[in-house]
Amino acid sequence: MDSVSIGYGNGSQSPVFRAFPHIRWEWTSLHKLRLSDVDVSILRSTDEKPLEYTLSDGNDAVVYVKVLLKLLGESVGTGGPSEHVSRTSSLNSSSTVTLEEDEACMMLEKDPMGVVTHYSITRLWEVITLLHNSKSKKVSIFSTFFVIAEDGSFVLADEWRPLLRVLHLGGYGDPFAQRGASMCLSMILLGCNQLSASINEPLLALISWIASQLQSASATSLHLVTSSLLFLMKSSHVRVLFAESGGIGYIARHLRSASKTSKKTSTSTVQQIYELCFCLWTLTFECNSSNDIRTHFARDGAINALVVLVSASPREKIVRVTLSALRNLAVCTSNFTSDEILIKKLDGSFFLTEMIACGLMKVVENQRGRQWTDPDIVDDLDVLYVKLKENYRDMSRWDVYEGEVESGHLSWGVVHTENFIRENISSFEGKNGDFAILKVLISLLAHHDDDVKAIACFDIGEFARHYPNGRSITKRLGAKDFVMSLIEHENSDVQQQALSCISKIMVQNWEYVN
Repeated sequence: MDSVSIGYGNGSQSPVFRAFPHIRWEWTSLHKLRLSDVDVSILRSTDEKPLEYTLSDGNDAVVYVKVLLKLLGESVGTGGPSEHVSRTSSLNSSSTVTLEEDEACMMLEKDPMGVVTHYSITRLWEVITLLHNSKSKKVSIFSTFFVIAEDGSFVLADEWRPLLRVLHLGGYGDPFAQRGASMCLSMILLGCNQLSASINEPLLALISWIASQLQSASATSLHLVTSSLLFLMKSSHVRVLFAESGGIGYIARHLRSASKTSKKTSTSTVQQIYELCFCLWTLTFECNSSNDIRTHFARDGAINALVVLVSASPREKIVRVTLSALRNLAVCTSNFTSDEILIKKLDGSFFLTEMIACGLMKVVENQRGRQWTDPDIVDDLDVLYVKLKENYRDMSRWDVYEGEVESGHLSWGVVHTENFIRENISSFEGKNGDFAILKVLISLLAHHDDDVKAIACFDIGEFARHYPNGRSITKRLGAKDFVMSLIEHENSDVQQQALSCISKIMVQNWEYVN
């Protein structure tokens, strides 16, 4: 029996797949599986003939899938990942390196349950991919994994639960099993050709597991979920659920981290960046209908992550999908109703303002001068260029400044000078008189970027100088303590700006001291 790769895009084989033909179901070491004579007969007969033959009959397909899921449930048990195979899988989690036949057979003797777990998932994946690609209307993922309930509705068969158990018991122990189980479950759930309440529990559990893996900075965790996430993003319903789980913020964080080392990334990492960007792009299609998703894009740093990635220009396919995501955000509309007037309007104009604050105008101007082989990139650049220019003309210099501060993407320029802050000092009060923009500046003193820290120190110091009672206000909002902590910072520019800022806060006639 040949083994197929498990994945959507980049695939990987079980490291022990060469041991699969050597499994003997009558072995004493496999009695724990509690297989009946009928179960063994089904497994043997299916291994001896093309899988397409079994799947040509709807009843045979259902029976075989139930045996595989029973096999998986018994082999995984309740004790977590297997002792030996899981370690081998961990070593090969992001590659296609596999054990030679003699090594795989030795692993079968050492850890039969681990090998059977990989066998079950591999065979189940073969079934699902064949059904997914089949043109048959009689036998499908839907007809194989869903049953008719007493009330006439279609529900997911209970046998799916071992797949979820693999995810939660796997920990970091068996990446192959976890990745395979998540892909199998994803395709089963999206194989339902009508919304069924029975998929809510497994779907929410799967999304929760994917979100928990994305919270990790580990490349292995990304490798576990990107294939499943790409497939799930086909569904508008799933995209909304994923955004509600915080997924936009998790992806944005990975992209920001990747953009810092884009010149050193391997091919596999480039593919992961592309897949994450693709997922963000699909999520932008929900912006017109969902204020919550627009809020996540505005709040979770996605714009900044996309702009930085475009400016780094790692690969053309990444630039294409990133620009397309930015374009969708730039043209999205707001579905406000009359009772939402107190909520800040989030639409294309808002996102364009943030893009300008993140420096996208200069990036687009530079990118338009390059030769691109993909006409979609040229079109997206032209549309963004026009939209950004139109939005910039409608913005005051204070709007530009406010957008830059709120985005957290500060860079030295005309809006970070003594003259600008003195001329716009009253604007710091804000519409509600709560000095919201000053509070954001104070929070940026803890930013990971040293330039942002230094610029925030300068702006806060200038506010303290020029606003009536500005020194007292900055102290009351806690700026003094934050700035004091930066006086011995390792970066000389941060140190210098912090010293200058604290002097402006503490000394009434600072200009004479200077």
